[in-house]
Amino acid sequence: MSGRLFVAVVAVWLGLAPAVAHAASAQPAGAENGMVVSAHRLASDVGVAVMTSGGNAVDAAVAVAYALAVTFPEAGNIGGGGFMTIRLADGREAFIDFRETAPAAATATMFQDAAGNVVPGLSTRSFKAVAVPGTVAGLELARERYGSRPRAELIDPAVRLARDGFVLDHADAEFLARGAEDFARDPAARAIFLTNGRPWRTGERLVQADLARMLAAIAAGGPDAFYRGEAARRIVAASSAQGGILSLADFANYRAKERAPLTCSYRGYRIISAPPPSSGGTVICQTLAILEPYDLGKLGFMSASTVHLTVEALRRAYRDRNLQLGDPDFIPVDTARLLAPDYVARLRASIDPARATPSLSLGAPAALQEGKSTTHLSVVDKAGNAVSLTYTLNDWFGARIVAGGTGILLNNEMDDFSAKPGVPNFYKLVEGTNNAVAPGKRPLSSMSPTIVTRDGKLELVIGTPGGSRIPTGVLQVMMNIIDHGMTLTEAVDAPRIHAQWLPDVISAERFALSAETAAALEGRGHVLEPMSFWNQIAAIKVGTPGGGLPARGAQRLYGAIDPRLPTGTVAGY
Repeated sequence: MSGRLFVAVVAVWLGLAPAVAHAASAQPAGAENGMVVSAHRLASDVGVAVMTSGGNAVDAAVAVAYALAVTFPEAGNIGGGGFMTIRLADGREAFIDFRETAPAAATATMFQDAAGNVVPGLSTRSFKAVAVPGTVAGLELARERYGSRPRAELIDPAVRLARDGFVLDHADAEFLARGAEDFARDPAARAIFLTNGRPWRTGERLVQADLARMLAAIAAGGPDAFYRGEAARRIVAASSAQGGILSLADFANYRAKERAPLTCSYRGYRIISAPPPSSGGTVICQTLAILEPYDLGKLGFMSASTVHLTVEALRRAYRDRNLQLGDPDFIPVDTARLLAPDYVARLRASIDPARATPSLSLGAPAALQEGKSTTHLSVVDKAGNAVSLTYTLNDWFGARIVAGGTGILLNNEMDDFSAKPGVPNFYKLVEGTNNAVAPGKRPLSSMSPTIVTRDGKLELVIGTPGGSRIPTGVLQVMMNIIDHGMTLTEAVDAPRIHAQWLPDVISAERFALSAETAAALEGRGHVLEPMSFWNQIAAIKVGTPGGGLPARGAQRLYGAIDPRLPTGTVAGY
C-alpha cells in the first residue's frame, strides 16, 4: 500500500473532527525557529511562548509539562513521574529519570490476599496503588542543569491556567467524561472533575484552585514545597486515612536521577533513548539490531514478510525485557550484553522466516523473572537543542483519586511492578522477580522518549503514550521514515501492529493488514487480534518533512501529532 493511499484510508477510517484532517495530510506542519508537539493546544502554546521569550528547549519542556498537569489531567501531572531525553546543540546527551518509587512500607506480596491471589483493583484503584511522585523533582533537575530561565517563570503559565481556568473544547470534555464514574466515588476528585454531579461539558470553564495553589507554592519554594510541604502532608494524610502506606519520609527521600542515555545505531542513524528502569530503549535498539540485515523497504510496508520478521524480533526483545530488565539500582542490568552483535546474531538466527516461533519455546526459568495512559511532548528550539519527554500517571487519570486540598491526581504506578510473578499486569505483561515490589524501587517502564541523529545532526524527536505498546509505536514510526521513505505525517498516521513476548498474538489496528497479508501470517502460525488505539505519537523531524520532499522555504522543523486521540497540537514559530 502506498504512503499517500494509506494516509487517506486512515483519515477516513478515523472519522475524526476537521482539526485532525490537517494532521492526516501528507505534509507535516512546519516552523522556522522552534517547535512544540504535545497532547494539548494550550500547553504547546505555552512552550512556544517560553522559547520566543528567550528560553531554550529544556525550559519549554518544563513549562509544557507543568501546563499539561492542568490542561491534560488524563496523564499530564505533578502526581506521577517519567523520563526526559535531552540532546543539546553542542552534541551533549542526557537522560533524566524521575520515575516514581515504591513507599518504604511496600512489600512484594502487598497486592495479594492471604491465599497468594492478586486482589483485583488493589494495585490500580486504591491509595496502595500510589507510588511516590517524581515529576516535580525531575523537572527541576532538568531545569537546573540544562535550562536557562527562572523556575517561577516556567510554572506561572500553569498557575494561571489552573487559577483562571480554561474553556473546555469537545475533546477535553470527552476525555474528562471517561473518568466520571470513578471520580464520583472520590469526594476530592468529584469536587474538581465533575460539576453539579455531572461531567463537564464543551464550552464550560474548568477552574482548579487547589492545584493552582500547589503549583504557586512549587514556583516559589521549589521541590521542597512539594516533597516537604503542604502537598506531601496532605497526600500522606489522605493515604493514611484510606488504607495507603505513603509516609512523609517517602516524599522527603525522593530523588530524581541523571543517567546515561541508551544509544545504538540503525542504517546510519544514531538512536538516543531511555535506559533502565525504562525498557523502551532496550526493546527499540535490540529489535532494530535484529532487523538491520533485512531489506524491509524492498519487502514492503506491512507485507507478510515485514510483519513476520518484525514480530519475531519483538518477541525476542520483549522476552529479554521481561526476564532481564528492572531498576538498575536494585538488580544487575547488562544492556550491553543484550545489544552485543554476537548475542543479537544468535537471536536473529533463531528466527524461522517461514514460521512463527511459539513464545514459550524460547525458554523461561521455572519461576518467571522478569504504562497505555501516558503523555509525551517533543521540543526543538532555535539553537537546535532537543527534548523528548514522556511522563505518566499510568492508567488514564492514574488511580482516579485526589488528596483533598491539593487538586493533584495521584498515580497508580505500583501496578507497573509485578504483583505476582507470572500474573499479567494492566498491559498484559508477564513479569517476575526482577520487577517485584521493593521499598524505594522504581517499577520497570516502557516509556521511550527518543531522539535520532545522523552524521552528528539532529533528525527526529519522538515519543508516545501506550504502556507496553510505546516501544512498538516509536519503532514503527522510525522504520516508516527510515525503511519505507514516508513523510513524518505519513509515518505517524500509518496503521500499526503490536507484538510482545506474551500473550502470543499479533495485535493490529483496523486496516493495518490486508486480507491477503493476514491470511499469509496465519499460514505461518501467527494468531491475530484487533487492536484499538493506544499511542499518540508526538514527533518533530528536522531539516525536511521526509519522504524525499524538500524543505519548505526557510522552514527547518516539521511536526506531527497522532490523529488517534482527539487532543494535541503542533505549535511553532
